[in-house]
Amino acid sequence: MPLLAPSILSADFSRLGEQISIVESAGADILHVDVMDGRFVPNITVGIPVVESIRKITEMPIDVHLMIVEPEKYVVDFVKAGANLVSFHFEAAVHHHRIIEEIKKAGAKAGIVINPSTPVFFLENILEYVDFVLVMSVNPGFGGQKFINSSLKKIKKLKELIEKEKLSTLIEVDGGVKADNVNEVVQAGADIIVAGSAIFKGNIKENVLEFKRRLSYEAG
Repeated sequence: MPLLAPSILSADFSRLGEQISIVESAGADILHVDVMDGRFVPNITVGIPVVESIRKITEMPIDVHLMIVEPEKYVVDFVKAGANLVSFHFEAAVHHHRIIEEIKKAGAKAGIVINPSTPVFFLENILEYVDFVLVMSVNPGFGGQKFINSSLKKIKKLKELIEKEKLSTLIEVDGGVKADNVNEVVQAGADIIVAGSAIFKGNIKENVLEFKRRLSYEAG
């Protein structure tokens, strides 16, 4: 069954521990943490101390998505802070293989992220080395954006490439995914669904349960 990864970007940070506990007890699979530096994207969010704090209060795997320049300077520190999955943007780095190797050597799963305008074929020479690819279905930097529909074709192309190469690489999708379009995203080939405002706005527990119901139905 596809995995659900609530994104704390949309959480109420004055109640972060409580809200993480709610999504965990409701059955969420992974906790997604967006790290933004105000340079690669026009927003600033959280850093290493927040990941260290989150690690103390949850058993869920922590998925750190680095939307930063020079990710090679920080990937190992995020793994040491408690991240189980670390991804960085293809567009923000030059020596992709080296960064992937550093993440894995530190003990985490390594992922690479592509923006909506970055073609899938850019990943052909790196795909076999990563554990997952994060496909952005909005332009990164802010939560609550509308899903870019052309992302569905992109996910399908990526899935076809993975299957052609007989790889076990997972596909993660982030941006504008809601309960009413999650099935389309999964049908296109997504293995991990990131959802922010669709989880943390309103009744958090019910939102998680609704996503899980839909993902369970899709898997069946």
